[in-house]
Amino acid sequence: MSDPFVVVGGDAAGLSAASKCKREDPDREVIVYEKSDWISYAHCGMPYYIKGEVDSIASMLSLTPTEVAERGIDLHRHHEVTAVNPERQTVTVDSGDGTTEQPYGDLLIATGARAVTAPIEGADLDDVFTIHHMHSAAALRALLTPPEEADESVLDADYVDLEEITPYFDREPPETVAIVGGGYVGVEMAEAFREWDLETHLYQRPERPAPPFGEAVGDELVDSLDDAGVTLHLNTEVEAIDGEGSVERIVADDGTTEVDLAVVGIGIRPNTEIVEDTGVEFGDSGAITIDEYGQTAVDGVYAAGDCAEKTHAVTSDSEWVPLGLTANRAGRAIGQTVADDPAPVGEIAGTAVLKAFELECGRVGVIDHDRAEAAGFDPVSETITAGSRSGYYPGNAETTVTLTADRESGRLLGGTIVGEDRAAIRIDTLATALHKETTVDELERFDLAYAPPFSPVWDPILVAAKVLNGSLAD
Repeated sequence: MSDPFVVVGGDAAGLSAASKCKREDPDREVIVYEKSDWISYAHCGMPYYIKGEVDSIASMLSLTPTEVAERGIDLHRHHEVTAVNPERQTVTVDSGDGTTEQPYGDLLIATGARAVTAPIEGADLDDVFTIHHMHSAAALRALLTPPEEADESVLDADYVDLEEITPYFDREPPETVAIVGGGYVGVEMAEAFREWDLETHLYQRPERPAPPFGEAVGDELVDSLDDAGVTLHLNTEVEAIDGEGSVERIVADDGTTEVDLAVVGIGIRPNTEIVEDTGVEFGDSGAITIDEYGQTAVDGVYAAGDCAEKTHAVTSDSEWVPLGLTANRAGRAIGQTVADDPAPVGEIAGTAVLKAFELECGRVGVIDHDRAEAAGFDPVSETITAGSRSGYYPGNAETTVTLTADRESGRLLGGTIVGEDRAAIRIDTLATALHKETTVDELERFDLAYAPPFSPVWDPILVAAKVLNGSLAD
């Protein structure tokens, strides 16, 4: 076969594309190269595995190598693509035993992203983790488990390195942990560590956790974390992680804290080095820019997942929002496109949800006024608090909604939701509205379901739309 579809990266975007292409064009050769041993795993599930809420690490695998082979896909683990040559339409592959040149007809770059630790000094000490790979999840779960409760069945995936991981079972669990960074990873890991009864310190440079979720959500997160016993160091800069060989203390501008475990969750960066000199173009984020079908500036070369930008539904700008659905959806579309049935990868709205103990948080679209103004809008926001169910029905809880709209057009630009009773899932209503360029006036008239166990007559979203619509009319 002279035109194989070659995929670099064996996780969400890569295997979604490979699988879809093979289903649509069974005769086409599909080759996937993955430099690690892990494929198709649930990255977002790692904090819950570490917490102990998910029993088995194998349950977080969407596909095994055997299942991939059964689909007719030629998968090569422990094979790193080190270079791309668009003129010759080849990739250079390092198998560990030498390099080879693999021709391609179409090429997908699905190399994902990597955790960032710079400029945190001491992040390379022992017992300092980033939560960006299953090996870290396996090691932390073993380390947190008391030796008398050790159970290797939680490491039941075929490619867990038992020689590397099982020694953690023999160690006494840590007592105090520092989390550097209060984003998704930081908040979720705080919940995981408190489940193991660790004294937990969370360091955050801004004044609130999870800044993309806005002030109302951030304030609720502060209360939730504080109530759960997390010691918050907000508006605090970590100067160094210090220790002799392994972490012993956190040195920050608010003082020094003795710890015996640390997690750094200050962000990720796209893995794009293999295409830097190929003619592929990059956005301000450093991720690869693509067209509506996922193709880069180089003919026949596509990109998807955490290494690629997408078009934002509100701003129409190319933006980098690395999330799981985005990767899977874009990969599937590209697989269909290279099988000669073009499918757009779709726009993004930045829809995201976050759990912090009992608190549920959601966000979508553009809520930051500076960002909205830069995109040409005149933003107006309103925040309301309403019940999640009929007031007389058990389980009713306060739900806070913030909506942002453009003053001139009335178009909904974004929103956030926070509460303890099915708050997060309500964000999908706003996401749907954004994708259809709905105005606040139209949103106020949405026919949302009502029954006392599920919602009050006026759902919190409708209340927020009514209040914002009034402000727009002033």
